[in-house]
Amino acid sequence: MYTARRKIQKDKEAEPSEFEESVAQSLFDLENTNQELKSDLKDLYINSAVQIDVSGNRKAVVVHVPYRLRKAFRKIHVRLVRELEKKFSGKDVILIATRRILRPPKKGSAVQRPRSRTLTAVHDAMLEDIVYPAEIVGKRIRYRIDGSKIMKILLDPKERNNTEYKLETFTAVYRKLSGKDVVFEYPITEA
Repeated sequence: MYTARRKIQKDKEAEPSEFEESVAQSLFDLENTNQELKSDLKDLYINSAVQIDVSGNRKAVVVHVPYRLRKAFRKIHVRLVRELEKKFSGKDVILIATRRILRPPKKGSAVQRPRSRTLTAVHDAMLEDIVYPAEIVGKRIRYRIDGSKIMKILLDPKERNNTEYKLETFTAVYRKLSGKDVVFEYPITEA
């Protein structure tokens, strides 16, 4: 049972799509060929993978990983993303932990939902997953006269070299997953 199929485990035993199988196959290949990632990738698997159109002919590969394995994926994040971007040439790869949103409890219910399962908390955590390894150092919400709002996210300038070319991808992926408009910037440092 040492096949690429063990690298993807979907909920309710659903069949993976062709694209998800190709992502799982590339993870399996990395585990077998790349010596520095072999031990780290041994026990890791993904939940799903989606391809998102960014702009023009650019595309992004969004890989959903189990919430329990997010720390293990974060340890090897930079190397893994670099290798996956080589395999999917011309596509940006983003790893996101799978989180569940629970609806608010009914009136009179004694059950409290955890704060981490609210829509706002899940969207904020998703935003941090998208921009990883960069850190978010500031957020601004701008309300326009027509009632729409746009979020400005300020990223840590230390990771500028690694993430600057992906800002458009971050925006498109977050809009697709949450439906919110967001702009990523770096704070202006005064010399």
